[in-house]
Amino acid sequence: MKIENSNILITGGSSGIGKETAKQFIAKGAKVIITGRNEKKLNEVAKEIGAIPLLFDISNLSSIPQKAKEAIKLLDGSIDTLINNAGIGVFPELGEITAQNLVDVYTTNVFGLALLTQEIVVTFKAQSYGNIINIGSTASQKGFARGSVYAASKFAVRGMTQSWQAELRKDNIRVSLVNPSEVTTAFSVDSREEREEQSNKLGSEEIAHAIVSVVEMRDKGFVPEITVWATNPF
Repeated sequence: MKIENSNILITGGSSGIGKETAKQFIAKGAKVIITGRNEKKLNEVAKEIGAIPLLFDISNLSSIPQKAKEAIKLLDGSIDTLINNAGIGVFPELGEITAQNLVDVYTTNVFGLALLTQEIVVTFKAQSYGNIINIGSTASQKGFARGSVYAASKFAVRGMTQSWQAELRKDNIRVSLVNPSEVTTAFSVDSREEREEQSNKLGSEEIAHAIVSVVEMRDKGFVPEITVWATNPF
């Protein structure tokens, strides 16, 4: 897809992978909406990088149809790419898991992601064109200790991605899964403050580069799934 003058919606775009991805798309001439739950931070980041802010908590499922309409309106009625980046994680051991752990993580990582995509796909189908990028995780490929809740949610995202690929190819809608390994961001930090990047860990820049590259491929092809590892994390 030609990125210049394209319209892009990125959920969870006020920090980390979402913010860096927005920056890279904007640098290539795209019009980008970023969403976030903290209005002050969202507006500051949007101003900093030249994005359009949309205050939106994807875990508020009842708000999704209206927020999707607002996003399309802000993009002048069309959208080329949806990047489902918003996500949360909790990491209890088996024996410590609560029903609320499951509800919280699945509501954002699975239910909200699916319901927002469902709304945006209406426009994609009307256009006979669109890109959906779901941000998964290496946890969508292999579980790990304390990963029961988080990994299960990402396995669900991987399954949905594969299902949507089967459903939407006939509509010229490309659906891809991007799986980062450990990235130094504010993810799972209660304060939502960005962690300082570690030299041996991935940063948001590498994941954003992968996302942009997947979208930038010519429309006649698409990448079903890509996994990004740190070269030497030890």
